[in-house]
Amino acid sequence: MSRHSFVFVSVFCLSGLPYSTALSAEPLVPGSGVKVDRVGDNFEDTNWNYTMNGKKASYEDDEQQRPPGGKSRNGRWYESALRGQPDVIKRISTPPGGIEGSKGSMLLVTRYSGIPGKITGKQMQDDLLMGVSTRIGGAVPVSWQPSCTIRVYLPEFDRWENRTGASFGIRADIRGRDRDGSIEPYWPGFFLLFRSETNKKFDEDFAQISIRAKSNGRDIGGPKIYEPGWWTFGMSFTSDGQVHYYAKQGVDDLTEEDHLYSSFPYGSKAMYFDNFFFDVANWENGKNWSTPWVVDNAEFFVVPPKGKTLANLYRMKKNKVAYRKKPNALQKFFGTF
Repeated sequence: MSRHSFVFVSVFCLSGLPYSTALSAEPLVPGSGVKVDRVGDNFEDTNWNYTMNGKKASYEDDEQQRPPGGKSRNGRWYESALRGQPDVIKRISTPPGGIEGSKGSMLLVTRYSGIPGKITGKQMQDDLLMGVSTRIGGAVPVSWQPSCTIRVYLPEFDRWENRTGASFGIRADIRGRDRDGSIEPYWPGFFLLFRSETNKKFDEDFAQISIRAKSNGRDIGGPKIYEPGWWTFGMSFTSDGQVHYYAKQGVDDLTEEDHLYSSFPYGSKAMYFDNFFFDVANWENGKNWSTPWVVDNAEFFVVPPKGKTLANLYRMKKNKVAYRKKPNALQKFFGTF
């Protein structure tokens, strides 16, 4: 039996929530409802590939996007114009223990994670986005209770970048109403942290899940992981604006027992789901490669409101509903390709 420990208790799910409606919605298991086939990827196409399209973006550091930006052949993945894409994005054979019948997964690794041609000498990160709003024609209102799931392979610890700190992020691109009443973007999710035995604070190598975030914006420490292998992660968004975080060891579907935490991150109430994305971090010194990350079966689900179907969701672009008048988080911060 694998060894992992939880460093929080369920009472956290009830604390620090800024709205009187905080507990009005029960946590929703990610994967509930209807799968949206226009979104996500199982990487089973043997012709799957990704085109970098020139030097990566680094808008966060020098305000340079360098279009047209990279994207996958199937149009489901694309480069972040804020930080740029990992240096290696490719389809590989699924590591042992993956979903039954899976032949392909996606590998993400990076070395030069800052401004092209410059070495920062500090932790940097690259991003890869899974299009949601771009695939269905508009953002998904939380009244549709969207959720996303992903399987992630944690390699043996001697293959991790030997650095204590953040290594991989699993996050959503959300717009929500903050305490001031403004609708602003924010990015809840998980980080996988490495705790290296080379750090005097730790006696052995292990990983830890960190959840972003509490209502005050601080991260929550989650399970410690002492063995490599597959984990399943998921996030769901209920109509009251809460974000619900789930994770479990292995590749089985998530259940109620896998609920870790619920919150209004940064004190905001979720309103629209725009995209899903990964962060790949390393110490950018020109030598250090990031930890090699492998993901599989990225999936997106919704629970259609009463009387509606996926056809209504796909028609939202044609209807030009009000929320499209305000740019989504990617358009506002990164521009468009």
